[in-house]
Amino acid sequence: MNLPNRITLARICLIPVMMIFLLVDFNFYPEPIVWNGFKLPYNQLIAALIFIVAASTDGIDGYLARKNNMVTNLGKLLDPLADKLLVAAVLISLVEMGKVESWIVVVIISREFAVTGLRQIALLDGAVVAAGNSGKLKTVIQIVAIVALLINNFPFVFFGVPFDQIAIWAAALITIYSGAEYFVKNKHLLRGAGA
Repeated sequence: MNLPNRITLARICLIPVMMIFLLVDFNFYPEPIVWNGFKLPYNQLIAALIFIVAASTDGIDGYLARKNNMVTNLGKLLDPLADKLLVAAVLISLVEMGKVESWIVVVIISREFAVTGLRQIALLDGAVVAAGNSGKLKTVIQIVAIVALLINNFPFVFFGVPFDQIAIWAAALITIYSGAEYFVKNKHLLRGAGA
């Protein structure tokens, strides 16, 4: 249980804390932040900050593991699992809050399951399916979209730009594209799995 793995576990542990702030209706929250017609409940702001901290640890644990030669099988298992749990948990919470369409969340989560399955097939063949540029872009756009949704489209709401909705649609589209790209580039693995 080295430092990168501890950071990954901390990311997983932050998920239920974030969901409590998003979904549990406590009476002791102060009045929402209100400014020129903009309204943001404190629980959403706190959840957004927790999400940003948790998402930022993804790069940190990977960097530390590679730099200090601390890459472990546990880390290889936990790191992608933590990422998927974090994104899935917050997106499902946002559906519950009425902030995002459920079909978009189904598309995003389904892609993650499909790519994870492909990686498992690759591992059986002793191969590694590395993250491509579209996969990395997908992650960035998902994080940006989620943060925008959590903070009620601030500051774009003042300009009448639905950035949060544009971003989540962009996340859905790049998610579909990157998933298709993974399968096209690694179709030989599927042929081998069917043999």
